[in-house]
Amino acid sequence: MYQSAIDLDDVTAIDMHVHIEVDDHGHTSLPEPLVAAASAYFKTDGPRPAVDAVAQYYRERRMAAVVFTVDARTQLKHQPLSSADIARAAAEHADVLIPFGSVDPRTGEAALELADRLIQEEGVRGFKFHPTVQGFDPGHDEYAPLWGLLERAGVPALFHTGQTGIGAGTPGGYGLRLGLSNPILLDPIAADFPDLQIIMAHPSVPWQDEALSVATHKHNTWIDLSGWSPKYFPAELVRYANSVLKQRVLFGTDYPMLTPDRWLRDVQTTGLKPDVLPGILKDNAARLLGLAR
Repeated sequence: MYQSAIDLDDVTAIDMHVHIEVDDHGHTSLPEPLVAAASAYFKTDGPRPAVDAVAQYYRERRMAAVVFTVDARTQLKHQPLSSADIARAAAEHADVLIPFGSVDPRTGEAALELADRLIQEEGVRGFKFHPTVQGFDPGHDEYAPLWGLLERAGVPALFHTGQTGIGAGTPGGYGLRLGLSNPILLDPIAADFPDLQIIMAHPSVPWQDEALSVATHKHNTWIDLSGWSPKYFPAELVRYANSVLKQRVLFGTDYPMLTPDRWLRDVQTTGLKPDVLPGILKDNAARLLGLAR
C-alpha cells in the first residue's frame, strides 16, 4: 500500500498532472487512433514512459509528481490501465511519486466499489476524471454518490477542464463532446460537497472566466496550470494567480505531452510574480495533499 516518503525539503516542485499512458506490457491508456491524434495535436511523437521511467525522470529533476490514468472504458470501448498497478508501482518510488486513481463514473456501483478499494487497499491520494473523454456530465445527480465517497475519504478530485487534444482532428472528434469539460459544470459539485477539494485542470480555454468565477466563489476549488506552455496562459488567469487565487493555483505539466523543463523555462516569460511561484510550484500542492515536512 502506498505511503508517501517525499521529503519536501529535498524537492523543488510538485507536478500535479502527469499521465501514465502505457503499462509494463505495452498496453496504452487510449485506443491507437487517439494516441496518434494526441501526438499530432501536441506536436510530439516522443515515448510514452511507464511508471518506473517517469519516477526516474522526476527524481533526476528533484521533483515529485502526481501520476494517474483515465478510466474511460464505457465511452472508448477500451480497457483502461490499472490504477491499482499504478499505485503499487508508485509505492516503489514513494520518494517522488503520488498516485491518483481513476474510475469510470458511468459504471455506477462498480465505480464506487473500485474507488473505495483503491483508497482503502492501495492508498491512492486522489482521483482523476476527464468528463469529455469519459463522456459524462459531472454535475448530474446520478454521480453524487461518487463525490460523496471521495469527500468522506478526504481525497481530492482532479477534473480535466477546457479544450482537449484527445480526439482533435479525427472524424467528429471521435465523438467526444467538449462542453462536458466546461468548469461551470463543477460548480454544483463544489456547492453540494463543500469538503471535497476539486482541482480544475488546465487553463480552461475557452471557459477561463467560468473557472475563475467558480474558484473565487467556492474555496474548495483549485486550478492547475497544466497542458499549456505558460507563455500562452490567458491574462486573466495570470492576474488571479498573482492575487486572490495565489494559494489555490498549482504547478502541473501534462507530461509527457508537455515537459517540466519547458514549463519552467517558459514561465519566466509570463507575468507570474516571483513571490507567488514557490506556492504554485510546491507549497500549495503540499498543503492540498497533506504532505508534512
